[in-house]
Amino acid sequence: MAVLNRRRRRRQKQKSTLSRGLVDRQNPLEFMEPEELFMRFRFRAESILFIVSLVCEKLERRSNRSSPLPVLTQVLVALRFLATGSFYSLIADSYSIISTSSVFRSVRDVCSCLIEHLRHFVCMPTGQDADKIKKMFFQIAGFPNVLGCLDGTFIRIIAPSRNEVDYLNRKGFHSLNVQMICDANYKFSNCVVKWPGSVHDSRIFRDSKISVAFENGTYKGFLLGDSGYPCKSYLMTPFLTTSCRAEERYNRSHCRTRVLVEQSFGILKRRFSCLHSGLRTTPQNACKIITACVILHNIGIDRKDIINVDHDDIDTNNNVIVHVADEWTGSNVRKNLCQQFFS
Repeated sequence: MAVLNRRRRRRQKQKSTLSRGLVDRQNPLEFMEPEELFMRFRFRAESILFIVSLVCEKLERRSNRSSPLPVLTQVLVALRFLATGSFYSLIADSYSIISTSSVFRSVRDVCSCLIEHLRHFVCMPTGQDADKIKKMFFQIAGFPNVLGCLDGTFIRIIAPSRNEVDYLNRKGFHSLNVQMICDANYKFSNCVVKWPGSVHDSRIFRDSKISVAFENGTYKGFLLGDSGYPCKSYLMTPFLTTSCRAEERYNRSHCRTRVLVEQSFGILKRRFSCLHSGLRTTPQNACKIITACVILHNIGIDRKDIINVDHDDIDTNNNVIVHVADEWTGSNVRKNLCQQFFS
């Protein structure tokens, strides 16, 4: 009889708790202020739920066997790791019901699911989108027909057990050399995440699919790269030594426009501190984490969780067309640009 009374009182207490509408202390979306939520997870509540909708189909367990973590909890744990780069054990300590191994699995699974959406969120602009990007780039410093800015960045990792020397970059630490192309909105439209830190930027670009696509004429426009890249008909680099005022103006415009890719790297690494502090994992897992961060970076910009990009002030009548003959070399195209737009 006493047991039945205790069970009855427990059920009444649970009903009373639900009727009072108490929040779930394990769900930060219910009790954290929007500013605190953004500071901890780098996304606001609506964007977090959007990310959950992207991965829930793969992460949702069909049964409650072994007490699986809810999809929302897995996403929050993964976002917390990406935002801080902290040890798995420290993140587990902030959740009293989660183990260190569960944090590792959550980061691994959420990143793997996000990578499946890579082509949807990281892609080169085409059609009207490409025309809009070119106009936005032109308004920065008057450089015409720019489709993207190209550069590589080092992402620090721990020394791998195999081929350790290959990952030692010119700055003296172990890393991956990640090639990315950004548009005028600070979004990444292409990324190559697989090369060790010792590989030069020009080698990565030469062997990339995006290089082949520009060579074949799939994309019409210029990429802007630094002097570490070869000058091609579709890849404009600065003059190493200038001989006239037009070349000086070309270099200034090139520099002011290409700096967007450096700024994009800064936004990415400030948002996801794990990329700045370094990844304590294997190169293979590091590639997945970096790719997931790039996808989340673009999602954040699309949903205005990083910066608010205004598309309404673009002058649609300011059409800039650059005709490039098929037989022209990169140096010929560059000279032609100086004569037409910077003389």
